[in-house]
Amino acid sequence: MLELVNMIEASVLKNGITFLSYGKPHKVIKYSHIKMGRGGAIVRVTARNLETGGVVTKTYSSNVKVEDIVTEKRKLKFLYSDGENAYFIDPKTFEQTSILLGVLGDDINFIKGDADVDVLFWGDKPLLADIPPKVVLKVIDTPPGVKGNSASNVYKDATLENGLKVKVPLFINQNDKVKVDTRTGEYIERAKE
Repeated sequence: MLELVNMIEASVLKNGITFLSYGKPHKVIKYSHIKMGRGGAIVRVTARNLETGGVVTKTYSSNVKVEDIVTEKRKLKFLYSDGENAYFIDPKTFEQTSILLGVLGDDINFIKGDADVDVLFWGDKPLLADIPPKVVLKVIDTPPGVKGNSASNVYKDATLENGLKVKVPLFINQNDKVKVDTRTGEYIERAKE
């Protein structure tokens, strides 16, 4: 039986989009659209191979089509990671699933123990954990701010509950909760309790 292949234009390959390249699933992690002088535009993407975790840079003419993949999100509960894989469980069927840490990349730092996580599946194969663009984390270590030092745009180092080190404003103290951008790993704002 002939299977229909869904194609998408390369200009649609924005951050987070999944596509097939040489039969392997990839996720765009960086996208740029470059307009050439008198010629056409090109699309340059940096993409993570969702089977191996390897990162490649690909360049396409903006009118070229690439093979789209149909993925499905399933809500699973994070169990633990062992240094090689991250393990998740389906709370309804109790079926365990693992994903290579190399495929998850830095995203694993933003998944707390026992958290509900949307895992992207391609057929029966788990590809990656789809984490939100912002997460709230607790500050476990930061030096105290100096009283009277309220100059704007002055930052200090802080260590968060997931081990991530970020720059935070002077008014942030130990045990405060902060919002962090999961795409850049940077402080956004103090979380409202």
